[in-house]
Amino acid sequence: MTNQTPTPQSPGQIITTESGRMGRVAYARIAPNEDLVQGVEKMCLAEGFQNAFVRGGLGSLIDASLGGRDGGYQQVSGPAVEVVSIAGEVRSGEDGTLMASLAGIVADPEGNIHGGPFLPGWNPVCMTFEVTLEEWLPDTPDAT
Repeated sequence: MTNQTPTPQSPGQIITTESGRMGRVAYARIAPNEDLVQGVEKMCLAEGFQNAFVRGGLGSLIDASLGGRDGGYQQVSGPAVEVVSIAGEVRSGEDGTLMASLAGIVADPEGNIHGGPFLPGWNPVCMTFEVTLEEWLPDTPDAT
């Protein structure tokens, strides 16, 4: 049974919980010049995942665009911006559209470290990017 009871953590913030189980695991490669975020969404579509967690990745980006806390963004110029760490999830909306929410840490060519959410459409893969996805199967309200 899904438990989506809002739990206030601080003013203006609501946390929800969801029960379910893990499903299949997919390992795949995102091609050069393809956007990292959109590539993960395409992988989920290809595997039939409606919801998934990004369990890891390895590769580099031509350039990186990361969101900032102030609503702005930071552009990390390459070539070959290395992705040091990546995590996130893909969720299916009510209309079935998949939306990936990915965050990570990247290193620019000089070795400076930057972090934040990857902005969809602005993170082209350099050579290749390997990613591991794990399917999430939320419980349905009418499941027994």
